[in-house]
This record gives sequence, C-alpha cells and structure tokens, in this order.
Amino acid sequence: QLQLVESGGGLVQPGGSLRLSCAVSGLTLDKVIIGWFRQAPGKEREGVACISTAGTSTNYAESVWGRFTISRDDGVNTVYLQMDGLRPEDTSIYYCAAKPAQSYGYACYRTIDRYDYWGQGTQVTVSS
Repeated sequence: QLQLVESGGGLVQPGGSLRLSCAVSGLTLDKVIIGWFRQAPGKEREGVACISTAGTSTNYAESVWGRFTISRDDGVNTVYLQMDGLRPEDTSIYYCAAKPAQSYGYACYRTIDRYDYWGQGTQVTVSS
C-alpha cells in the first residue's frame, strides 16, 4: 500500500523559508511521479510542483516559479519542497500526491486527476 506523510509546515514571516518533506512508503521514487499541491480556504486545490520518476524533470506553477524547488532523496525515499521568499498568498494546506508510473520516464503532472494517492497535508502560514 502506497503511503505518503508530509511534514515541515508551520508559521513563517513573509520573505522566510520552509522545507516540506513527503516521506513515501510502498514504492521507490523511481516508480512514482510525485506532485505537491496546495489548497487555501475557499479555493480550489492547485498543483504547485511535480517531479518525474527519473528525478530530473520538474514542473512548477507560475506563481511559485523561481521561489520553490522540488527535489528528492532516493536514499530515504523522500521528496522535498523548498519554499523561499514566502508570501502571505502562499498560506495553504500543502499536500503531496503520488502516481505509480507504468515506466521510468520524464513526465510529471500538476493536475489533480492524475494522482491516485494523497498525504494528509501540512499547514503553511505566512504572516507577520
């Protein structure tokens, strides 16, 4: 059974940084596509970033381009979302999601309906 556990959320001032972690169990990272999503109160869930099974292809939402970085550590089967230059509008619950891949490759997705497994979410609040 594939399971995802997020951690690393918290309260940070505008301009600050946080690193979110998504610990994956049940499959190794070369067999899953991972996406990070967020959902603010009253808004739809949106795709923030994703990383392919090859680990070399990534994709970002325009709203976080240049501020957020997705990466992974295969040794601990964990995907990270480094968030720098945080803004109040980044305040959301952040979720990681997984899609078991049919083959090793370079595609990843930021659309919700592509993903089969979800973590429980971690709250990020950006406020002074």
